[in-house]
Amino acid sequence: MKQVSLTQYLIELQREKGCVSAELRLLIEVVARACKRISHAVSKGALGGVLGGAGTDNIQGEAQKKLDVIANEVLVEANEWGGHLAALASEEMEHPHQIPSRYPRGEFLLLMDPLDGSSNIDVNVSIGTIFSVLRCPEGVEPDEKAFLQKGSQQVAAGFAVYGPQTILVLTVGCGVAAFTLDRELGSFVMTQPDIKLSADTQEFAINASNARNWHPPVKHYIDECLAGKEGPRGKDFNMRWVASMVADVFRILSRGGIFMYPADSKHTKGRLRLMYEANPMAMIVEQAGGAATDGRQRILDIQPTELHQRVGVVLGAKNEVERVTQYHLKQA
Repeated sequence: MKQVSLTQYLIELQREKGCVSAELRLLIEVVARACKRISHAVSKGALGGVLGGAGTDNIQGEAQKKLDVIANEVLVEANEWGGHLAALASEEMEHPHQIPSRYPRGEFLLLMDPLDGSSNIDVNVSIGTIFSVLRCPEGVEPDEKAFLQKGSQQVAAGFAVYGPQTILVLTVGCGVAAFTLDRELGSFVMTQPDIKLSADTQEFAINASNARNWHPPVKHYIDECLAGKEGPRGKDFNMRWVASMVADVFRILSRGGIFMYPADSKHTKGRLRLMYEANPMAMIVEQAGGAATDGRQRILDIQPTELHQRVGVVLGAKNEVERVTQYHLKQA
């Protein structure tokens, strides 16, 4: 079987389908190289002195791990000089990072969650990087307002999983493909060329420790799943929860399922970040034939009002997402 590299894949999309420009291709390649550097740091673990806390908090008031800081620095340094970005924004930084005047400014905006799943860093469970690409509106300064675009305006989205293998999942609006890092060659090689998500599933992912805070529609749906063959769904469901969104979503893309991190009575606006996590994952899942809502509306239709806005997330198998969404709408 002929091996197709990430670069070759992007060039073929550029030539044959016109859904990626040369500038966007180069930007994605820069992000991919940064992910390789982060993967290398992650793989060293305690030997590289990268485990443990950094002794600082991010803008959300969450304690940062050393790898959170390292991953953010790697991505900023890799992207600020390339000439493809007008500005970038990170979950780890309060304000957008402006491109230094000594470097050329490009047409794109990059949003990133440098290291998703930080709670799993010290216990050798999969973690990852999530990114989203928008166009900077013409004639507009790349300040926070420039980033406040609906997810439907994304031109690319992707995530890397640092696990037993390092996997890069990518969409530029022409389907979804996954690439595995060949450490000997030092390049990402396509291993899943056209990911399609089944509309039905018998597997769900949710943090059951939050059950006491769930709103009735979520509790109703989960109770139906747990009732199994004897219940109203007439089939047994399995539950999986890694607590790294990148790992949970990759599992769903690989074998089906539904992922839920809903808003609840304790976190009324939700826990995940719209711009850094929900939007890119929603674009990827929709491009694979799935669906993504906040429980009531399509995530990609939400108009953001702030850079670090939070949102509830229900994504994955289309029929299951629609069922959960209908339960919420009936309650309204």
